[in-house]
Amino acid sequence: MSATASLPSLVAPGQLTLGCADLDAPPLFSRADAARQRVGYEPAAAALVSARLGLELTWGFLAWSDFYPALADGRVDAVWCGQAITDERRARADFTRPYAVFDESVVVRADDPTSTPADLEGKRIGAIADSTNMRLAETFPDVELVSFPGTADVFGDMIGALRGGDIDGFVDDDVAMVPLDAEPDLRLAFTLQTQNQWGVAVRKGNDPLGQALDDALAGVIADGTLETAWSQWIPWLTFPLPAD
Repeated sequence: MSATASLPSLVAPGQLTLGCADLDAPPLFSRADAARQRVGYEPAAAALVSARLGLELTWGFLAWSDFYPALADGRVDAVWCGQAITDERRARADFTRPYAVFDESVVVRADDPTSTPADLEGKRIGAIADSTNMRLAETFPDVELVSFPGTADVFGDMIGALRGGDIDGFVDDDVAMVPLDAEPDLRLAFTLQTQNQWGVAVRKGNDPLGQALDDALAGVIADGTLETAWSQWIPWLTFPLPAD
């Protein structure tokens, strides 16, 4: 089929323009190089899907807080950037089937003995504003929540705040947090099995694109290429997506 003919609502004919933040969050994605190329699991997965659709992959870089406005006003075709599928987000966009499933972790400074949510009592705990991570942080008993706005480098902002003593820990998805355990001044305190499903956000009503992305994801799961990308970039986690 002709992807361009089948998907008339694309921002640019023949191209799949995906919104994401331009930041370093290994192993999910790297900051773009001079040629606007990125590496990591998410760019690899997006490249597989784009190739299956016969479309050229391009990235539209956005602040985290601008994802859904950019999607709504047509600056990007879809948002592919660590978006857990939630009821709140479903109110703003449609979602594909999952391309990843992750748990959530808390990272603290290396000299902090925290190992359970109860150990966080009285501490300042950060998370991205209006995120699934903040929803989890809200369940921790007697903590002071610190909300981080969705800047282009919000993950780096939280790490900097932790290292600087402005917060005592922060919550994010395990895939990004496990590598921080190798940092000499940081420690992975604990992980909770929340099993958040991540999907590609598509503008509401853009059913042709949503269905095309769903079919392409099903294809790269079935043929094993998505699992290969996962194993390359996230070898410490089991691939969570069985074929249909």
